[in-house]
Amino acid sequence: MQDTIRVCDAEKYYGNKNHVTKAVDRVSFTVQQGEFIGVMGASGSGKTTLLNLLSTIDTVTAGHIYYGNVDITELSENELSDFRRENLGFIFQDYNLLDTLTMEENIMLAMTLQRKGKKQIQNRCKELLQLLEIEEVKNQFPYQVSGGQKQRCACARALANHPKLLLADEPTGALDSKSAQTLLETFTELNHKLGATVFMVTHDAFSASYCSRILFLKDGKIFHELIRGAKTRRDFLNEILDVLSLTGGEFSYAE
Repeated sequence: MQDTIRVCDAEKYYGNKNHVTKAVDRVSFTVQQGEFIGVMGASGSGKTTLLNLLSTIDTVTAGHIYYGNVDITELSENELSDFRRENLGFIFQDYNLLDTLTMEENIMLAMTLQRKGKKQIQNRCKELLQLLEIEEVKNQFPYQVSGGQKQRCACARALANHPKLLLADEPTGALDSKSAQTLLETFTELNHKLGATVFMVTHDAFSASYCSRILFLKDGKIFHELIRGAKTRRDFLNEILDVLSLTGGEFSYAE
């Protein structure tokens, strides 16, 4: 299995010479194609900053981040914009669907922006609608469907351009437990059925238990890593809770 991403000694500092905050402090790890990775840590541990560096929303102070052979820390603003559009998919807490477009049109929009051919767009859209089981609501508008169906549409849109990485920052934060579980099961489905690589920041142990690997951050550094392997989700959840009890700060566990 090839490395999709390599993060090498990434550092991110904020502030000036009188007061410097190290948000990310010499972090290194690899992400294999098809992994479902979670990042956890107390508030201020650097997890959202790390996601912002991977998503090209922010740039490193030092170090390198490679997607395959491409070092994104060396790209210009225009190159970063193209890279983001062609390689990354984003899952938002509030779906970010356009209410004036049907479910199908929301998915198609992402591909239209890449100037793909009409037939190619239609085929890919049909494939995603079927995979995510929302074909029956394709002509409806977001306000006409359930939260779970909106989530699946948002996932389909994020996957439309075959991204190398799906990024999610606290995706279950604003959801009730049933909707959260639906979204996490959708992520697992995308991961298993489509081989989608998912990178999710969360403070919620229940959400994290769906991941195949978890990186724990503390003071901007990775201080622990858990791999699920063949463990049940219940056993993995207990392991996560054990590690979180050592990190300090807040975390949640809602099933």
